[in-house]
Amino acid sequence: MNLTENGIEVLKQRYLLKNEEGVVIETPEDMFRRVAKAIASAENLYGGNTDEWEEKFFVLMSNLNFLPNSPTLMNAGKDIGQLAACFVLPVEDSMKSIFDTLKNAALILQSGGGTGFSFSRLRPKSDIVRSTGGIASGPVTFMRIYNTATEVIKQGGARRGANMGILRVDHPDILDFIKIKRTGSELTNFNISVSVTDAFMEALKKDEEYELINPRSKEPVKRIKAKIIFEAMVESAWKTGDPGIIFIDRINKANPTPNIGVIESTNPCGEQPLLPYEACVLGSVNLSKYVKHSIMEDQTFKFKGFKEDLALESLSEDIKTAVRFLDNAIDVNKYPLPEIENMHKGNRKIGLGVMGWADTLIMLGIPYNHKKAFNLASELMRFLRNKTREASVELAKSRGVFPNFKGSIYDAPNMPRVRNATTTTIAPTGTLSIIADCSSGIEPIFALAFKRLIMDTELQEVNKYFFEIAMKRRFYSEYLKKKVIERGSLKGIKEVPNDIKSIFKVAHEISFEDHIEMQSRFQEFTDNAVSKTINMPHSVKKEDVAKAFLLAYKKNCKGITVFRYGTAKRGTLLKFADTD
Repeated sequence: MNLTENGIEVLKQRYLLKNEEGVVIETPEDMFRRVAKAIASAENLYGGNTDEWEEKFFVLMSNLNFLPNSPTLMNAGKDIGQLAACFVLPVEDSMKSIFDTLKNAALILQSGGGTGFSFSRLRPKSDIVRSTGGIASGPVTFMRIYNTATEVIKQGGARRGANMGILRVDHPDILDFIKIKRTGSELTNFNISVSVTDAFMEALKKDEEYELINPRSKEPVKRIKAKIIFEAMVESAWKTGDPGIIFIDRINKANPTPNIGVIESTNPCGEQPLLPYEACVLGSVNLSKYVKHSIMEDQTFKFKGFKEDLALESLSEDIKTAVRFLDNAIDVNKYPLPEIENMHKGNRKIGLGVMGWADTLIMLGIPYNHKKAFNLASELMRFLRNKTREASVELAKSRGVFPNFKGSIYDAPNMPRVRNATTTTIAPTGTLSIIADCSSGIEPIFALAFKRLIMDTELQEVNKYFFEIAMKRRFYSEYLKKKVIERGSLKGIKEVPNDIKSIFKVAHEISFEDHIEMQSRFQEFTDNAVSKTINMPHSVKKEDVAKAFLLAYKKNCKGITVFRYGTAKRGTLLKFADTD
């Protein structure tokens, strides 16, 4: 198998089976065979050929063309058997619900999943508690308890705990929530996002006040200028990367099953909006595997087009196999709670996305922030969305539509009869991209050389494409290599031709406008949402963070996370965690 040293190290650390002494007892090939066999076993439910599909799944994964989310690689074929990455749990306004949910979250985190919560239903601090005659401590206090519990669990040593904490913008405690992570010492196992409504954005646009509403009484308790809250969000995000924003009304407009409930939260990296007790299994195809013509083989190569330079026939076939894999995973999964099993099997949500996007653009000689790249993103994601739906329709013919189909958005004339309520998601693919030896998700390259910490192991990452091109174009030298590794980018290095500099721009050299444009292009054809970090240089002003938030709303994104280079606090690093 064509695995890198870093890929093998990650597999040893986190994925391959170990005995009771902690010694690895499984090869990467064994792992892929274990997973393929477990997922193919679902074919018994539908009269499929288990041997045939085991081999297809094994080839697809072992060639590194497709990888499922981490819990599937870790747990398939094992007693734990929990295969989903993304969960959302409800938090109701009672002590019983708060601690029942904490217990359920512990079970999910222990199995390798990531959990999202909206704390918006909890009464604000200093509100009355009639049953005891006391006063409420508010949602932020309970988030601290959840954070401590997550720290203790440590996910069995395989993955650090990851949570998403969300509060509505009209909750009376919203300012406390927005400011909680400014010190860097609070909620280190949480990403946090403000659930922003269209009404808030309209008040902000008109420079008006809006109402803060007590979720217990449903009564307004205060009016406040939208601008005050928005500026607090901007300042906190500028300082630490938190909070992000989710545009909750936009998310619910795209809710495929509004008859089942309202979406209040997402998974830890924001790419998966889910109903309470809902889960999702994700997977990603490695786009760099489908490039037919490349500057790596031909230095005179010029990109002709989507259809000409990508192997669409094999990509289409692999998408079809991947959709079947993910649908099978729903049936094979051993769920931590019966409520989650009922919801996931009721809606059968899957999320197929991509990784290796930056590598693909480099191979095609297209700068990440070029119009050609944006247009290619639209074409590619439309193709992926169409092919996943076609595959889902095909599965529905033999297996039936998802049980909650009646009353869903698909239960209408001229809508497809699909097996899965959603089929596409763009995930961050943290450690998965290390295994596949490709760039993560749809992000630009973070740096041409950097160090990455996986568990307690430090990995050196060096961009393979740049040094290969440098040798072929004959501007390579050991001095150049040393300088690039020291700096991490090509800025100010005169030896590198300008056309090469343009295709190897790193994340913080790309304007926030172009980051958001790329996110919006992928979002347009994605059922769920897009995990994307809007990287900014350290020198960026707060006004630019404000402009980024507003632009993301204007461009129809479902959410936004900004990260100013060099300001990472411990909790912010969760944004780059492998929660996919």
